Amino acid sequence: MSEEQEELQQITMVDNNGNEELYNVLFTFKSDDFGKSYILIYPAGKGEDEEVNIEAYALPKGDDPADPQGGDLKTIDTDEEWDMIESVLNTFMHEGDND
Repeated sequence: MSEEQEELQQITMVDNNGNEELYNVLFTFKSDDFGKSYILIYPAGKGEDEEVNIEAYALPKGDDPADPQGGDLKTIDTDEEWDMIESVLNTFMHEGDND
């Protein structure tokens, strides 16, 4: 097993019908501007070359983004938050291109 696989964090999301789906955690971060921490996830089991939908949520208040403990993830409420998250994601993706 590679180091990357060992470090991969996963969470289980439960939809309104009680169906569980496993997601990989792309990364988490804290925004001082919005006073919240966020988590970006994508469905587990996707190949490296497959296109995936990345989902973003706000972590429960007080949850540490370095070690999220779970709970009810909150949807993103404002366009300003979405713009900030998109900017952080773009930066993250471009840093990955330089490795």
